[in-house]
Amino acid sequence: MKIIIVGAYAIGTYLAKFFSRNNYDITLIDTNEENLERLARDFDILTMAAPPTSIDTLREVGTAKADLFIAVTNDEGANITACILAHALGARKTVAKVDSYEYMKQENEIVFNNLGVNSLIYPELLAATDIINGLKMSWVRQRWDVHQGALVMLGIKLRESCEILDKPLREISGPDDPYHVVAIKRGDETIIPGGNDVLKLYDLAYFMTTKNYIPYVRKIVGKEHYVDVKNVMVMGGGSTAVRSVNMMPEYMNAKVIEYDEQRCEQLNGLIESEDTLVINGDGRDMSLLVEEGIRSHQAFVALTGNSETNILACLSAKRMGVRKTVAMVENLDYVGMAESLDIGTIVNRKVIAASYIYQMMLDANVHNVRFLMTANADVAEFVPVQGSKVTRKQVKELSIPRGMTFGGLVREGEGMLVSGNTQIEAGDTVVVFCHNVDMRKVEKMFI
Repeated sequence: MKIIIVGAYAIGTYLAKFFSRNNYDITLIDTNEENLERLARDFDILTMAAPPTSIDTLREVGTAKADLFIAVTNDEGANITACILAHALGARKTVAKVDSYEYMKQENEIVFNNLGVNSLIYPELLAATDIINGLKMSWVRQRWDVHQGALVMLGIKLRESCEILDKPLREISGPDDPYHVVAIKRGDETIIPGGNDVLKLYDLAYFMTTKNYIPYVRKIVGKEHYVDVKNVMVMGGGSTAVRSVNMMPEYMNAKVIEYDEQRCEQLNGLIESEDTLVINGDGRDMSLLVEEGIRSHQAFVALTGNSETNILACLSAKRMGVRKTVAMVENLDYVGMAESLDIGTIVNRKVIAASYIYQMMLDANVHNVRFLMTANADVAEFVPVQGSKVTRKQVKELSIPRGMTFGGLVREGEGMLVSGNTQIEAGDTVVVFCHNVDMRKVEKMFI
């Protein structure tokens, strides 16, 4: 597969590194020669130092044969223009990163499609969606809904109050139980579990269940004493913070602490709710947090541009009794440290955006692909076609790759868990979990 990436910035660099490990034909275009030389030295990619909107450049790198053209520079205008040109030259699919929320409105989708831009990504909006999903359930590290909640994946940190620790999964998560454990993160190890595996204290376990049984899962993992989030303190007033605050449900109240006085004035115009208080100050100042009543807040969200600051601020908030903390950690080198420090939910815009782009590479009917960053695993929704491999036999008779498991499926709007006796049918939406498995091999089972 031939992939052209325009922009050697955060997202483009991450994509180039990821795709090169999967042996794709990658070309990276940017005007920064120093960045390109470093990436070409460390990874198996071709680079070109040239303007991304040059037609001659796009022709030279073989855009006409590109399966996927990705424009992720810091200039949304250049990204859109590059995609329009790439489409005209013959690129199969194009995706552009934008910074304007207006472009993401559904009524504008046809405008961009007519121009030749197949898809837009707005990383701040994607990150805000993850943040709000996490805040809605204070006892969950990560939530992922399939078909408006017909199936739900819950990433949960297991504490001493969990009643299903140290028991084989075949005893606590059988065909008749209303949940499946589909992945476990234990220290640095990721496990796609079988019946003999057990859950241990401090595991990060990923449960698949249906919406009606969320309270049951909450009970067995011992999280019933966690209070719901109503008051949220947000540190940092960037675009992700604005989108997050504007997406909060009505029952949540937010305070935003921003260091820059001029930005505070802008925030008063950007934030839609009149009840949201914008405070000019340093979110690292413990006396300020205490003065603003942090102990009466159920959640603290750190969204500054500095990963270390966000991690340390969340640690401080936890020490002051805040149960739910969310940190934006853009430096991938710090993700493992943040997880080991048990700070709570970790958000990385590069990884979220890459998940969205990755699904465009798959030819099967894939609705959603997510990288579970802390678990180093992928979860995706596949829709099998008539006669595909997964529809020919019961699940227990299928030869599936090691490191893959079925989480559940949605049939005619109804979510159900998958057991060995399940017969997958064409048109089902099937949730698949993978660890160290080439997603293209999984895809072949559904086409």
